[in-house]
Parts: sequence; structure tokens; C-alpha cells
Amino acid sequence: MLSTFIQKLKLIVSDESLRGRILFLLAALVVFRVLATIPIPGVDALRLESLFTNNQFLGFLNLFSGGGLSNLSIVMLGVGPYITASIIMQLMSIMSPRIKALYTEEGEAGRQKFTQYSRMLTVPLAFVQAFGFLMLLSRQGIIVDLTFFAFMVNVTVVAAGSILLMWIGELVSEFGIGNGVSVLIFAGIVASLPSTVSQVIYGYDPSQIPMYVAFIAATILVTAAVVVITEAERPVPVTYAKQVRGGKSYGGVSTYLPLRVNQAGVIPIIFALSIILFPQMIMQFLLSASNPILLTIANGLNWFFNNTWLYAAIYFILVFAFTYFYTAVTFDPQSISNNLQKSGAFIPGVRPGSATAEYLGHIITRITLVGAVFLGTIAVLPLAVQAITNNPAFAIGGTALLIVVSVVLDLVRKTDAQISIREY
Repeated sequence: MLSTFIQKLKLIVSDESLRGRILFLLAALVVFRVLATIPIPGVDALRLESLFTNNQFLGFLNLFSGGGLSNLSIVMLGVGPYITASIIMQLMSIMSPRIKALYTEEGEAGRQKFTQYSRMLTVPLAFVQAFGFLMLLSRQGIIVDLTFFAFMVNVTVVAAGSILLMWIGELVSEFGIGNGVSVLIFAGIVASLPSTVSQVIYGYDPSQIPMYVAFIAATILVTAAVVVITEAERPVPVTYAKQVRGGKSYGGVSTYLPLRVNQAGVIPIIFALSIILFPQMIMQFLLSASNPILLTIANGLNWFFNNTWLYAAIYFILVFAFTYFYTAVTFDPQSISNNLQKSGAFIPGVRPGSATAEYLGHIITRITLVGAVFLGTIAVLPLAVQAITNNPAFAIGGTALLIVVSVVLDLVRKTDAQISIREY
């Protein structure tokens, strides 16, 4: 194992093209981290720190901004607008057969056009989100009073920063290794690790050594479980019918169709958080209202969000439901059945056509149950651990862990693919 790793490392160092891709990736990450440290004008640092300590909504958005939101940098939105645009385009593919055909039936050219539409949608979304966040932060007193012109300049700078990050992500996908957008989010999560570790060390108590040991062991086990479930597949055997053309025999090959257990990835958690955290934003406005009815609603929302176990139960149910919803959006058994039939392939013991589609639908429904329970458990695990230990630094699982594991596995696979190409 060690000799294989050393051999691959030597190939990476010696191959100019592969070395160039890795150096380009590292350079893009350095540029991103530099941009994330440049704040917009007029920020009250003390109020900003207090707001992030008590607001889970902003903490979630800070995750997808790569840490840029926590100091109100010029890239405070991160790749959030692009992710939102991609989700909107995928949801539109349900309502519009033309957009669905563009993504599923027109090959690489259609997917490139689909991606281009997502980029175009990102621009207005970036301006809308920049205006909304800066207005919210101004009302919270985080940003000092600015003239209208200065405020709009900040909006333009923040929106441009998000668009710039989208462009850097696209460059990483083309000239580097891995999915550029995912790598930028991964870099932001990893950049926050030192502060998390220092928080744990600062609150170190010798009498809690067994708890620290148990936390480390649980973290290792949860990470291993995430890797296993993320990579898990249900193979469906597929056989290609034998055909004779011009005296030569073709087909007759047996292979399998891999159906992923976690078909939806991290998207259901994003959907669920977006819905369950939206009332928190409304609550921030209502708490300062003078109307007694609005104040009662705000206090009710505040009680709900402070009840950890009720909050976790609703969160779990939403993640579970969205896992099935998103899998139904992205996995079309009828389309796969038609493609198999057109290519002369069939599942042994299952008739082609509607019977194959029904068979695949039955399988995906069962394995999605495992994926939905897994995603829901990972999503609420940090809340449960923090409630049990009463230590906010103890957080196992969550969106960050899923993203980190997915990006690392993707980088390893794509690096191995580049190495294999050069070995041949």
C-alpha cells in the first residue's frame, strides 16, 4: 500500500500536466482564502461576532460562503447564489419537459447549455441576496450607517465577489482537479477547523478526559459510516442481447447498473435547512416589532427554535422527506428502462419496458429508505451531541462532514483517473 502511494506521488511530481493541474488548484484556493479575508467597509466587528454566536441561520450560510460571511468579506455570499441557481434549474426540469430533455437527452452539449443557464441565473440571484443580507445586517447594527450610494456599492462588490468565485470554481473544474464549486466549499470548511480545535482546547477540563476520548472515537466511527454509505451501491445485473452482424457476433455481455444508496447527496439537507431556518430570519425582524400579535408570533418561534429536541425532530422529518423528493426528481426509472431497451440490454428475469421501470422504481424506493434515515441522522447528530454534552464545540456529523467526505473521495477518484491515463 505504501509503495503504491509513493509510486503515485512520484508520477504526480514527474508528470508536468498533472503537476500543473494540482498547482492550479492550490493557487485558486490561495486566491479564494485571500479574498475571504478582505472585509467590506463599515463593519462593527464586536456586533458581528455576537450575531454569529447566536444565529444558526448565518452559521449555515457561512458554511457555504467558505467562511467569508463570518467577517463580511467581499466574497461573503460564497457560491451560495450559484448553488441556489442550480437547484432552481433542477426543479424547473420537473415542470418543463424541454429543460429536462436538455439535461438528459441532448448529451454533453445539452448539459453545457443547462450549466450556462445556471450561470446566467446566478447573476440576478447574487444581487438579490447581496441586497437582502446587507439590509438585514444594517438593521441589526452590524454595518454602520452608510449613504445610499455607499450601500449600493457594497451590494455590487458582494455580488461581484460571488460571481468571481463561481468563475474561479469553473476554472478549477476545467484546469484543475475535482468539482471547483465543491472544492471551494471544502476549503472554507477546512479553514474553520483550527478555530474549532482551539475552542475545544481552550475549554479543556482534565475531569472530562473520558468524554474527549469518547468524542474522538465517535467522530472516527461516524466518519467511517459516512464514507461507507456515500460509496455504497446496489448493483442491478444487466445483460446485453447477443447480435450477429456481417458474420460477427456482438453483445452477450453481462454487467451491472449501479444504484447509489445516497442518491440525493447533500441536497436534501440544504433544502431542509433552507425551509426550517427561513422562519428564523423572519423572527429576527418580528422580535423588534411593537405590534403585540407579531411579538407573540416571534416569541412562539423563539420557543420552538430553543427547544432542541423538537427542532431536531422536525429537521429529521424534513431531511427524510426531501431525500425521497430529490431522488424522484433526479432518478427516472422509465427513462433508464427506455435507454436499456434501445441499447438491447435487459435485466435478467424482468421484461423490458414498463416492468423494468417498475422493478427499478421498487429498488430505488427501498435503498432510498436507508439513504434518507442516514441523511436525517447525520443532519441532527450535531444537535443531539451538543444537547447531551452541553458543549457547543462537540459537533459530530452535519452538512460539513458530508461535504468534506464527498469532496475528498471525488478528488481521490479523479486523481487516480488522471494517474491511470498517464500510466497507460
